[in-house]
Amino acid sequence: MKKTIKALKFSIVFLLITLSFIACDKEFSVIESDVLGKGNANFLTDSMDVPVSAYNKKLNALQINNLSSNLLGFFDDPEFGQTIASIVTQVTPTSFNPAFGVDPVIDSVVLSIPYFSKIIGTNTDGNIYSIKDSLYGDSEIKLSIYHNNYFLRSFNPTSPNSPQNYFSNGGSNNGVGPTDNSAFTENNTINFDDHKGILLQDFTFKPSAEAIKTSVGEGADKVTSRGVPALRTFLDDTEDTKNFWKTTFIDIEGRPELSNASNFNDYFRGLYLKAEAIGGQGNMILLDINSTDANITIHYSKGEENSRTQDAYTLNFRGGNKLNTFINNYTTTFADGDPNLGDETLYLKGAEGSMAVVDLFGNEDADGDNTPDALEDFIDDFRISDPDDESGYLKDNTTGNFVLKKLINEAQLIIYEDQSLTISSHGEDEEDYHKYDRIYAYDIANNSIIADYETDQTENTQSPLSSRIFHLGQRDTDKKYKIRLTQHLNNILLRDSTNTKIGLVLSTNVNYINNAEILNSNDDGVTAVPAAAILSPRGTILHGSAESVAPAKKRMKLQVFFTDPEDN
Repeated sequence: MKKTIKALKFSIVFLLITLSFIACDKEFSVIESDVLGKGNANFLTDSMDVPVSAYNKKLNALQINNLSSNLLGFFDDPEFGQTIASIVTQVTPTSFNPAFGVDPVIDSVVLSIPYFSKIIGTNTDGNIYSIKDSLYGDSEIKLSIYHNNYFLRSFNPTSPNSPQNYFSNGGSNNGVGPTDNSAFTENNTINFDDHKGILLQDFTFKPSAEAIKTSVGEGADKVTSRGVPALRTFLDDTEDTKNFWKTTFIDIEGRPELSNASNFNDYFRGLYLKAEAIGGQGNMILLDINSTDANITIHYSKGEENSRTQDAYTLNFRGGNKLNTFINNYTTTFADGDPNLGDETLYLKGAEGSMAVVDLFGNEDADGDNTPDALEDFIDDFRISDPDDESGYLKDNTTGNFVLKKLINEAQLIIYEDQSLTISSHGEDEEDYHKYDRIYAYDIANNSIIADYETDQTENTQSPLSSRIFHLGQRDTDKKYKIRLTQHLNNILLRDSTNTKIGLVLSTNVNYINNAEILNSNDDGVTAVPAAAILSPRGTILHGSAESVAPAKKRMKLQVFFTDPEDN
């Protein structure tokens, strides 16, 4: 008897596990079991494909200030072409009203900005680092560091209670020179090359994953420490640059310019880091410029002749206004797509490029009521009707939510990478080139994350690649992505949400969910993009929703798996 019960338990467990897979992966299944008996089966599972319309949206004039980090360098995307990223940034002193002491003399001026790195091992010297996740390309660039003379305002003078935003101006016909870095405000175009001050340093630059070693003292008193990999260079190599730092800071001790943040920012307007390719090649690195270790340190000696001591005056990059500029020389022409028929090919390109807009229920509206016909059919199919309610559907008296006759188990937006194009032929490692791409989906109407993002418990703050993988599925071996929208569709059904339009961008960090405004844009309701897309220099190409997509099985689709009680 015990053996029979154990066998029955095993059969039921096996059956339930099997059914859970069937519910998600099969087009149609009816739960009828020889064990349960057909008369005891009171529900069935089914699936349906919901019409979608996916089309391209060209991205221009994106907000480039107040980003979490900044790109620097040159990147040549194998499909889309070239992008150069430079940086204009303020700095903020650690303290105001400095006292430099008796007879101060500058010993050195050092700039240091960490890369995003991770520890991959150790040796006898200490940690071994990798910067592979934030480095694009492996050739040298020319890097020139200038004093910046343009004042980066914090507040918009035409609307004093609003922050001053700056917007990208990276197109080929942008009104400035082909190698000049520029930006828009609401009313002006700023050419930062017209506001260059003294050249503080220029050199060929290729990021290294080696730890930064610094030493203090001499002989037996010498102490060497190791820091994370960083862009580190001296800014006082010449008599002119040494004199610049002396006259700019040491010689004005006690003056109002160094007394508070407002005076300081107007007086010393920061740096301009200008990147240029060398022979059409280079690299691009993501800098952790908001790190507490990102700074300019003025090392100086002070005191009487026989009692000299060393001290430092530190200017931090963290907290000041800063922005990324872009110069684009694309080989692909981005354009707004067809919202009615959808596009055959979708382009996702960061750093001022292109995104995709997905209308989850298409655009067909035969009755002209501004609600897609497919959405109306979807609601009719899932909600319980109630002619006495003005909405036409039954509501729960306690929650106010609509009562459903069918329950959504899972909803997936299925997206395929277009493998027929040349984007995967980069030469360095063709198989791995897009291996770590992540597609980020957001609610266009509210410029916010989607409900499924909030409920996804797989957040990983240490590894963005492995974060939110239930909602934002990773690229699989078939070069396919699954974006789960289960809660998003439930909100449409339960709460009458009308947010049926989502945006898709490429992201290297799905944990970074801040938005970047688009200047003077309300086309398709797209007024902002996830800021992470601006910091993702690579692009990818996807199959769209148009009928011409071939093969048809690669066409973008929204699959909905649901449970339908038999008594409906």
